[in-house]
Amino acid sequence: MNVTPPPHYSSLASALAALYGRSVAVARSERVSGGDINRAYALTLTDGRRIFMKANAKQNAAFFTAEAAGLSAIAATGAVGTPEVLCTGTDDGEGGGCSFLLLNYIASVKRRADYWEVFARELAAMHNADTAAFVSMQTGEASPLRFGFFQDNFIGARPQCNAPAASWISFFRENRLVPQFKAADSYFSASDRALNTKLLDHLEDFLVEPEKPSLLHGDLWGGNVLCNEEGKAILIDPAVYVGHAEADLAMTELFGGFPRAFYTAYREARPLQAGYERRRDLYNLYQLLNHLNLFGPQYLGAVNSVVAEYVGR
Repeated sequence: MNVTPPPHYSSLASALAALYGRSVAVARSERVSGGDINRAYALTLTDGRRIFMKANAKQNAAFFTAEAAGLSAIAATGAVGTPEVLCTGTDDGEGGGCSFLLLNYIASVKRRADYWEVFARELAAMHNADTAAFVSMQTGEASPLRFGFFQDNFIGARPQCNAPAASWISFFRENRLVPQFKAADSYFSASDRALNTKLLDHLEDFLVEPEKPSLLHGDLWGGNVLCNEEGKAILIDPAVYVGHAEADLAMTELFGGFPRAFYTAYREARPLQAGYERRRDLYNLYQLLNHLNLFGPQYLGAVNSVVAEYVGR
């Protein structure tokens, strides 16, 4: 199971020429709503086909090479749908140029009747897929380092470190919680910092190692799940890494949750380790800290509440 980087082009015109022929160009560009980091467009080409483009400043090209790697990793499991990655690139056009990611265009239709059950089973299959190649591209096949990813990426607009680790709990402490607590340090009082340190020092008291590593989407809330032409779920905007499947499932519950049918079908396809409900909020602490660092102190109360839930006040 290998992840092959998509082609990268030095202009949008050269990308379209390589993908579809030199006679093909953009006939119409329509701005698409959604997302607060990148600009999104539906491009209609002169040959009649439609593709999807995400764009950002030229210096932010890493957003798209990371996203392409994540989508390709998910696709490599063969378990759940994602948009097809066509290419990444940069363009020296007007306004200082841009970076871009081209994907196939997803025309959404009505969800099939068993949408949530099918999605749950497909997500469970992704979580059951072999993960060795996703870390070994950096560490080597014989490496005991089972968690992480072969490159760093982003969680929203913030960098996400995926340095490989042998222990899930160590990975979650050093690559997830510690960087976020450090970035948010100015928000915390002295007593807050003492509790944060206590939580980090006693993480083994609350988390467990997974029965097997899983490829995670990494940012699995409802806005990152779309419906495709077949009425089935597809995953977009990943922040992938290899970790504990519980972290993905916890994220689905952070902002309202999915329907009960999803969780019932997931548990039938992939039973959870005992005690998941006691660990769920700790996984979501990472996401809340990231929101604190992205959006400000309106998330401080939620962060402190979760820390207090585990180590008291």
